[in-house]
Amino acid sequence: MTKESKQKKIAAIHDLSGYGRCSLTVAMPVISALKVQCCPVPTSILSNHTGFPTCFFDDYTDKMPLYLEQWKKLNLDFDGIFTGFLGSEAQIDIVTDMIRNFKTEKTKVIIDPIMGDNGKAYQTYTKEMCSRMRTLVESGDIVTPNLTEACILTGRQYRQTGWTRKELADMAQEIISMGPGSAVITGVREGTFVTNVVAEKGLEVKYLKSLKAGNDRPGTGDVFASIIAAQAVKGVPLPENVKKAAHFVKQSILVSDELNVPIENGVCFEEILSLLIRQ
Repeated sequence: MTKESKQKKIAAIHDLSGYGRCSLTVAMPVISALKVQCCPVPTSILSNHTGFPTCFFDDYTDKMPLYLEQWKKLNLDFDGIFTGFLGSEAQIDIVTDMIRNFKTEKTKVIIDPIMGDNGKAYQTYTKEMCSRMRTLVESGDIVTPNLTEACILTGRQYRQTGWTRKELADMAQEIISMGPGSAVITGVREGTFVTNVVAEKGLEVKYLKSLKAGNDRPGTGDVFASIIAAQAVKGVPLPENVKKAAHFVKQSILVSDELNVPIENGVCFEEILSLLIRQ
Protein backbone atom coordinates (compact mmCIF):
# COMPACT_ATOMS: atom_id res chain seq x y z
CA MET A 1 0.00 0.00 0.00
CA THR A 2 1.34 3.43 -0.95
CA LYS A 3 1.87 5.69 2.04
CA GLU A 4 0.05 9.01 1.98
CA SER A 5 2.37 11.97 1.40
CA LYS A 6 2.92 14.14 4.45
CA GLN A 7 3.63 17.22 2.34
CA LYS A 8 0.70 19.61 2.12
CA LYS A 9 -0.59 20.90 -1.20
CA ILE A 10 -2.74 23.84 -2.24
CA ALA A 11 -4.72 24.48 -5.42
CA ALA A 12 -4.16 28.18 -6.18
CA ILE A 13 -6.76 29.78 -8.45
CA HIS A 14 -5.35 33.04 -9.85
CA ASP A 15 -4.42 34.79 -13.05
CA LEU A 16 -0.88 34.48 -14.38
CA SER A 17 0.76 37.83 -15.06
CA GLY A 18 4.19 37.43 -16.61
CA TYR A 19 5.56 40.72 -15.28
CA GLY A 20 4.83 42.83 -12.22
CA ARG A 21 4.81 40.34 -9.31
CA CYS A 22 1.22 39.49 -8.51
CA SER A 23 -1.19 36.55 -8.44
CA LEU A 24 0.43 33.22 -9.45
CA THR A 25 3.94 34.66 -9.84
CA VAL A 26 3.67 35.56 -6.15
CA ALA A 27 1.64 32.61 -4.87
CA MET A 28 3.83 29.87 -6.34
CA PRO A 29 7.20 30.94 -4.88
CA VAL A 30 5.79 32.11 -1.54
CA ILE A 31 3.75 28.95 -0.93
CA SER A 32 6.67 26.79 -2.08
CA ALA A 33 9.05 28.63 0.28
CA LEU A 34 6.75 27.61 3.13
CA LYS A 35 7.23 23.98 2.07
CA VAL A 36 3.74 23.53 0.63
CA GLN A 37 3.19 22.32 -2.96
CA CYS A 38 1.42 24.95 -5.04
CA CYS A 39 -0.81 23.60 -7.85
CA PRO A 40 -1.94 26.49 -10.10
CA VAL A 41 -5.34 26.90 -11.72
CA PRO A 42 -4.94 29.84 -14.16
CA THR A 43 -7.98 32.06 -14.65
CA SER A 44 -6.33 34.17 -17.35
CA ILE A 45 -2.91 34.84 -18.88
CA LEU A 46 -1.52 38.38 -18.96
CA SER A 47 1.79 39.68 -20.24
CA ASN A 48 1.90 41.96 -17.17
CA HIS A 49 -0.60 43.16 -14.59
CA THR A 50 -3.15 45.81 -15.52
CA GLY A 51 -1.42 48.58 -13.57
CA PHE A 52 0.85 49.07 -16.59
CA PRO A 53 -0.28 51.24 -19.55
CA THR A 54 -0.81 48.22 -21.81
CA CYS A 55 -0.98 44.43 -21.58
CA PHE A 56 -1.84 41.25 -23.46
CA PHE A 57 -4.82 39.41 -21.92
CA ASP A 58 -6.12 35.89 -22.62
CA ASP A 59 -9.29 34.88 -20.76
CA TYR A 60 -9.15 31.28 -19.53
CA THR A 61 -12.81 30.95 -18.48
CA ASP A 62 -13.77 28.41 -21.15
CA LYS A 63 -10.73 26.27 -20.42
CA MET A 64 -11.07 26.14 -16.64
CA PRO A 65 -13.81 23.42 -16.54
CA LEU A 66 -11.78 21.23 -18.95
CA TYR A 67 -8.66 21.75 -16.85
CA LEU A 68 -10.45 20.86 -13.60
CA GLU A 69 -12.20 17.89 -15.21
CA GLN A 70 -8.82 16.20 -15.64
CA TRP A 71 -7.99 16.76 -11.97
CA LYS A 72 -11.30 15.17 -11.07
CA LYS A 73 -10.55 12.15 -13.27
CA LEU A 74 -7.22 11.78 -11.46
CA ASN A 75 -9.00 11.85 -8.08
CA LEU A 76 -6.74 14.63 -6.86
CA ASP A 77 -7.28 16.06 -3.42
CA PHE A 78 -5.86 19.14 -1.73
CA ASP A 79 -5.14 20.34 1.77
CA GLY A 80 -6.05 23.85 0.68
CA ILE A 81 -7.96 25.67 -2.04
CA PHE A 82 -6.89 29.29 -2.41
CA THR A 83 -8.76 31.74 -4.64
CA GLY A 84 -7.62 35.17 -5.82
CA PHE A 85 -8.61 37.47 -8.67
CA LEU A 86 -11.52 36.21 -10.77
CA GLY A 87 -12.31 37.94 -14.01
CA SER A 88 -15.99 37.18 -14.55
CA GLU A 89 -19.22 36.01 -12.94
CA ALA A 90 -18.79 32.70 -14.78
CA GLN A 91 -15.41 32.17 -13.11
CA ILE A 92 -16.95 32.73 -9.70
CA ASP A 93 -19.45 29.97 -10.48
CA ILE A 94 -16.69 27.66 -11.77
CA VAL A 95 -14.64 28.15 -8.59
CA THR A 96 -17.68 27.64 -6.37
CA ASP A 97 -18.30 24.31 -8.15
CA MET A 98 -14.62 23.38 -7.82
CA ILE A 99 -14.74 23.90 -4.05
CA ARG A 100 -17.88 21.77 -3.88
CA ASN A 101 -16.20 19.00 -5.91
CA PHE A 102 -12.75 18.99 -4.28
CA LYS A 103 -13.30 20.04 -0.67
CA THR A 104 -12.92 17.27 1.90
CA GLU A 105 -12.91 17.29 5.69
CA LYS A 106 -9.20 18.13 5.68
CA THR A 107 -9.38 20.93 3.07
CA LYS A 108 -8.97 24.56 4.13
CA VAL A 109 -10.56 27.03 1.73
CA ILE A 110 -8.94 30.47 1.70
CA ILE A 111 -10.85 33.15 -0.21
CA ASP A 112 -9.09 36.39 -1.10
CA PRO A 113 -12.11 38.27 -2.51
CA ILE A 114 -10.20 40.61 -4.81
CA MET A 115 -12.78 43.18 -5.90
CA GLY A 116 -11.31 46.63 -5.38
CA ASP A 117 -9.16 49.02 -3.39
CA ASN A 118 -9.10 52.59 -2.11
CA GLY A 119 -12.88 52.68 -1.85
CA LYS A 120 -13.67 51.61 -5.42
CA ALA A 121 -14.49 48.30 -7.08
CA TYR A 122 -12.28 47.36 -10.01
CA GLN A 123 -13.71 48.22 -13.42
CA THR A 124 -14.32 44.55 -14.23
CA TYR A 125 -16.54 44.08 -11.16
CA THR A 126 -20.23 44.65 -11.74
CA LYS A 127 -22.88 44.67 -9.00
CA GLU A 128 -23.83 41.15 -10.08
CA MET A 129 -20.24 39.94 -9.67
CA CYS A 130 -20.00 41.51 -6.22
CA SER A 131 -23.20 39.70 -5.26
CA ARG A 132 -21.86 36.39 -6.58
CA MET A 133 -18.64 36.94 -4.62
CA ARG A 134 -20.71 36.81 -1.44
CA THR A 135 -21.81 33.33 -2.51
CA LEU A 136 -18.17 32.30 -2.95
CA VAL A 137 -17.32 33.71 0.48
CA GLU A 138 -19.92 31.35 1.96
CA SER A 139 -17.69 28.46 0.84
CA GLY A 140 -14.57 29.75 2.59
CA ASP A 141 -12.91 28.83 5.86
CA ILE A 142 -10.75 31.97 5.94
CA VAL A 143 -11.62 35.16 4.03
CA THR A 144 -9.06 37.98 3.62
CA PRO A 145 -10.72 41.14 2.26
CA ASN A 146 -9.09 44.53 2.40
CA LEU A 147 -11.19 47.36 3.84
CA THR A 148 -12.73 48.25 0.47
CA GLU A 149 -13.72 44.63 -0.18
CA ALA A 150 -15.10 44.21 3.34
CA CYS A 151 -17.32 47.24 2.73
CA ILE A 152 -18.49 45.82 -0.62
CA LEU A 153 -19.28 42.44 0.95
CA THR A 154 -21.28 43.98 3.80
CA GLY A 155 -22.87 46.88 1.91
CA ARG A 156 -21.19 49.54 4.04
CA GLN A 157 -20.06 52.98 2.93
CA TYR A 158 -16.27 53.08 2.58
CA ARG A 159 -14.12 55.63 4.34
CA GLN A 160 -10.35 55.52 4.52
CA THR A 161 -10.01 56.39 8.21
CA GLY A 162 -12.09 57.00 11.32
CA TRP A 163 -13.39 53.47 11.88
CA THR A 164 -14.14 52.51 15.47
CA ARG A 165 -13.07 49.14 16.79
CA LYS A 166 -16.73 48.21 17.25
CA GLU A 167 -17.52 49.06 13.61
CA LEU A 168 -14.62 46.93 12.40
CA ALA A 169 -15.59 44.05 14.68
CA ASP A 170 -19.22 44.22 13.53
CA MET A 171 -18.14 44.19 9.88
CA ALA A 172 -15.83 41.20 10.42
CA GLN A 173 -18.54 39.31 12.28
CA GLU A 174 -21.03 40.02 9.50
CA ILE A 175 -18.62 38.44 7.01
CA ILE A 176 -18.31 35.40 9.28
CA SER A 177 -22.11 35.19 9.44
CA MET A 178 -22.04 34.56 5.66
CA GLY A 179 -20.42 31.18 6.28
CA PRO A 180 -16.64 31.27 6.79
CA GLY A 181 -15.11 30.42 10.15
CA SER A 182 -12.65 33.33 10.09
CA ALA A 183 -12.22 36.75 8.49
CA VAL A 184 -9.16 38.99 8.30
CA ILE A 185 -9.84 42.59 7.25
CA THR A 186 -6.48 43.85 6.04
CA GLY A 187 -4.80 47.22 5.78
CA VAL A 188 -7.00 49.39 8.03
CA ARG A 189 -5.31 52.77 8.55
CA GLU A 190 -5.16 53.95 12.16
CA GLY A 191 -2.98 57.06 12.24
CA THR A 192 0.60 56.00 11.54
CA PHE A 193 -0.35 52.35 12.02
CA VAL A 194 -1.81 49.70 9.74
CA THR A 195 -4.16 47.28 11.50
CA ASN A 196 -5.34 43.82 10.49
CA VAL A 197 -8.65 42.85 12.07
CA VAL A 198 -8.69 39.13 12.93
CA ALA A 199 -12.07 37.56 13.67
CA GLU A 200 -12.69 33.88 14.40
CA LYS A 201 -16.08 32.37 15.09
CA GLY A 202 -16.74 32.25 18.83
CA LEU A 203 -13.57 34.18 19.77
CA GLU A 204 -12.82 37.78 20.66
CA VAL A 205 -11.80 39.95 17.71
CA LYS A 206 -8.10 40.84 17.65
CA TYR A 207 -6.51 44.00 16.21
CA LEU A 208 -2.92 43.44 15.11
CA LYS A 209 -1.10 46.74 14.51
CA SER A 210 2.22 47.67 12.96
CA LEU A 211 3.76 50.97 11.92
CA LYS A 212 3.13 51.79 8.27
CA ALA A 213 6.35 51.80 6.30
CA GLY A 214 7.28 52.50 2.70
CA ASN A 215 5.18 53.00 -0.41
CA ASP A 216 1.91 51.28 -1.24
CA ARG A 217 2.63 48.70 -3.93
CA PRO A 218 0.62 46.26 -6.07
CA GLY A 219 0.83 42.58 -5.17
CA THR A 220 1.23 43.02 -1.41
CA GLY A 221 -2.21 41.51 -0.83
CA ASP A 222 -1.20 38.47 -2.90
CA VAL A 223 1.93 37.99 -0.79
CA PHE A 224 -0.09 38.33 2.41
CA ALA A 225 -2.86 35.94 1.37
CA SER A 226 -0.38 33.35 0.02
CA ILE A 227 1.34 33.20 3.42
CA ILE A 228 -2.03 32.93 5.15
CA ALA A 229 -3.03 30.04 2.86
CA ALA A 230 0.20 28.06 3.24
CA GLN A 231 0.32 28.41 6.99
CA ALA A 232 -3.39 27.66 7.39
CA VAL A 233 -3.00 24.20 5.85
CA LYS A 234 -0.07 23.60 8.22
CA GLY A 235 -2.27 24.37 11.21
CA VAL A 236 -0.69 27.66 12.30
CA PRO A 237 -3.09 29.64 14.56
CA LEU A 238 -4.63 32.55 12.67
CA PRO A 239 -3.31 35.46 14.82
CA GLU A 240 0.25 34.09 14.59
CA ASN A 241 -0.28 33.53 10.87
CA VAL A 242 -1.43 37.13 10.30
CA LYS A 243 1.51 38.56 12.28
CA LYS A 244 4.00 36.62 10.17
CA ALA A 245 2.32 37.60 6.90
CA ALA A 246 2.14 41.28 7.84
CA HIS A 247 5.79 41.33 8.93
CA PHE A 248 6.98 39.72 5.71
CA VAL A 249 4.94 42.14 3.57
CA LYS A 250 6.35 45.10 5.50
CA GLN A 251 9.94 43.90 5.07
CA SER A 252 9.29 43.26 1.36
CA ILE A 253 8.07 46.85 0.94
CA LEU A 254 11.07 48.28 2.76
CA VAL A 255 13.64 46.35 0.72
CA SER A 256 11.82 47.28 -2.51
CA ASP A 257 12.04 50.97 -1.59
CA GLU A 258 15.71 50.60 -0.63
CA LEU A 259 16.48 49.07 -4.04
CA ASN A 260 14.48 51.75 -5.89
CA VAL A 261 12.21 49.16 -7.47
CA PRO A 262 9.50 50.98 -9.48
CA ILE A 263 6.13 50.99 -7.70
CA GLU A 264 4.35 49.19 -10.55
CA ASN A 265 6.85 46.32 -10.25
CA GLY A 266 5.40 45.39 -6.87
CA VAL A 267 7.53 44.06 -4.01
CA CYS A 268 10.82 42.27 -4.59
CA PHE A 269 10.05 39.60 -2.02
CA GLU A 270 12.69 37.41 -3.69
CA GLU A 271 15.35 39.38 -1.79
CA ILE A 272 14.05 38.11 1.55
CA LEU A 273 12.36 34.83 0.59
CA SER A 274 14.98 33.08 2.72
CA LEU A 275 13.13 34.40 5.80
CA LEU A 276 10.21 32.13 4.92
CA ILE A 277 12.39 29.19 3.90
CA ARG A 278 14.31 29.23 7.19
CA GLN A 279 11.09 29.20 9.17
